[in-house]
Amino acid sequence: MAQLLVLTSSPAAEPVLPALELLGHRVRTIPAQPAELVTAPDADVVLVDARSDLVAAKSLCTLIRTTGLRGALLLVVTEGGMSAVNGDWRIDDVLLREAGPAEIEARIRLAIAREQPTAEPVRVQTSGLTIDEQSYSAKLHGSALDLTYKEFQLLHFLATHPSRVFTREQLLSEVWGYDYFGGTRTVDVHVRRLRAKLGDQEHIIGTVRNVGYRFNVDEEEARPVSPAR
Repeated sequence: MAQLLVLTSSPAAEPVLPALELLGHRVRTIPAQPAELVTAPDADVVLVDARSDLVAAKSLCTLIRTTGLRGALLLVVTEGGMSAVNGDWRIDDVLLREAGPAEIEARIRLAIAREQPTAEPVRVQTSGLTIDEQSYSAKLHGSALDLTYKEFQLLHFLATHPSRVFTREQLLSEVWGYDYFGGTRTVDVHVRRLRAKLGDQEHIIGTVRNVGYRFNVDEEEARPVSPAR
């Protein structure tokens, strides 16, 4: 769930992005006035309403960048307004007012991801297991594990959060993405396959009854070594 800040001069009863109301984000709407930026709260994404006044919206976008208001900057326009948008607007992305919930969700997610600093690949070494994020490879006591992409992601996520218990729903969100529509049985299937490939070390992936799964550390705490070499 993201924090969204909508800047608009339209009446409160008129939604800037109708489909946004179908999503579960926290949305705050303030007038699209320069004076409002002084006390505007920080947000993950700032949406500027440019449907009716492109000139004012462009000036507001420029001011947002110069005032240092944090958050990705998205512009909401009509089909006709698309032709006026270019790099001078200093925005991160653009949305049509008629955009559906899936498109809005995807653009918000990608905009937030671009704002976050890129983490350096890490290597995790614990319980005889070596996981190299850079090469997407894992070894157990020096022998390579033949893992699918999702099996690797699941193992990597659990190993980088040692001893912490995650529900199946949390693992679906973190590993498969919160827009994944499969059921929690997907997690159980991947855990079962992972354990089979871990052999006599299958206990590394522990089950917490009626809760979920965790990574059990046998020999030492998982320690990230960055960057991987």
